[in-house]
Amino acid sequence: MFDFRQLRYFIAVAEELSFTRAAIRLHISQPPLSQQIQALERDLGVILLERTKRKVELTEAGRVFLEQARQILAQAEQARSRTRAVAAGHSGQLRLAYTLSVSFHPALPRALLRHRQTAPEVSIRLCEMNTEPQFAALLANEIDVGFVRDEPRHIQDARQLRLHVLDREALLLALPSSHPLAARDGLRMGEVADEAFVTQPRELAATLHDRLRTLAGEAGFQPRIVQQAQQINGLLALVAAGLGLALVPATMRAVHLAGVSYVPLADRGAHLLLAVASRLGDPSPALAQFLATVEESADKLGG
Repeated sequence: MFDFRQLRYFIAVAEELSFTRAAIRLHISQPPLSQQIQALERDLGVILLERTKRKVELTEAGRVFLEQARQILAQAEQARSRTRAVAAGHSGQLRLAYTLSVSFHPALPRALLRHRQTAPEVSIRLCEMNTEPQFAALLANEIDVGFVRDEPRHIQDARQLRLHVLDREALLLALPSSHPLAARDGLRMGEVADEAFVTQPRELAATLHDRLRTLAGEAGFQPRIVQQAQQINGLLALVAAGLGLALVPATMRAVHLAGVSYVPLADRGAHLLLAVASRLGDPSPALAQFLATVEESADKLGG
């Protein structure tokens, strides 16, 4: 069976129509070149080149084989390039999940943009998913990486996952702009113990919902939740309408809604984790490349 070397030799002779020029081009002597072409013809059982003392010409079979030889070498080079790209994490597929609140944090778009520049051949499938379902999806091999807002609640899950913390994002209180406390530079939860709160349903924002109850409990009260909204933008609309206060991540300042003011919380623990989660020991080169890009993006973000 012929090999790639014989194909390259044949293509050189076919393009040069000269064994002498082909040998110079290939940096070999002429006798081994002639021997390889003869071996190729014996293997195929056809004459590819008509040789005379004055010239070399392709036979009809030679012209057909030249086209096929070029295609074979091109496909082989493409296979080698793609294989190397996959091994380097520059090609393949990545399934990525993120919570809704993360979409407002610059870490996600910055990481995606940087990764697209670094590994444009990697196909990323995005889906919005809350933190707890992300951990379950990772363990079930339904996603490869997730931007999460909390640590795994179960020890057995934590042992199978790795987390890289990107940020401990400050939490704010969103208040109606007409509220007497809206102009403050900072607040403590104890100061709003008598206020009404609006939240998302826990099944849609468990981490933020639980953090509100924890911070309120540490301040000595249970939050009075009077209304819920499915989306965080809808939550701010309820605040603007004066229905209550809302606990939100600091990046929500980017949402400028008339009638809403943001005041930082000074309570200890008034922050929300942002981390990248993946399966421990996952050998995917595409994942390794993405995690490296995320860490690099986060370092530049912090700087």
